[in-house]
Amino acid sequence: MLIRRETPADVTAVRAVTGAAFAARSRTPVPAEVTLLDELRGCDGWLPALSLVAEGPDGEVAGHVVCTRGRIGDTPSLGLGPISVAPGRQGRGTGSALVHTALGAADALGEPLVALLGDPAYYRRFGFRAAAGYGITAPDPAWGDHFQVRTLSAYDPGDPALRGAFAYAEPFDRV
Repeated sequence: MLIRRETPADVTAVRAVTGAAFAARSRTPVPAEVTLLDELRGCDGWLPALSLVAEGPDGEVAGHVVCTRGRIGDTPSLGLGPISVAPGRQGRGTGSALVHTALGAADALGEPLVALLGDPAYYRRFGFRAAAGYGITAPDPAWGDHFQVRTLSAYDPGDPALRGAFAYAEPFDRV
């Protein structure tokens, strides 16, 4: 498996993988994650260097992850997601490889932290911890410990600008 940056030629395959990955949980014909991804691509928070695909052995797109520009107050940070893996590839390490690669790329770009909404039991393996422990509040307080952050090399625990309310890229508020 190869993890690489998404290219324009991958967009249709990424939409298909995302749709298939979230179809079982969706109440609509097009899962919200597909709509969110489409809207993120057209917003100021889209960071092409952090839109990554997992390519299977035959060159097909097997998974996708994206980090977009988020903020803690006025301080830039990242929001991870959506992340999707083709149903036939789930449980084989594709999602883990995508998360590890996204975190490594974000760290290399000098980002201070990555936030996400997800299962603490799953994301703990990547170093994510409850955001509240870092003084970061979720966009929705009901998220509790499911709203998590992973600090990176540029994170300064003494920097008061890295405490406060987190905001995802604008499409997250609409979709």
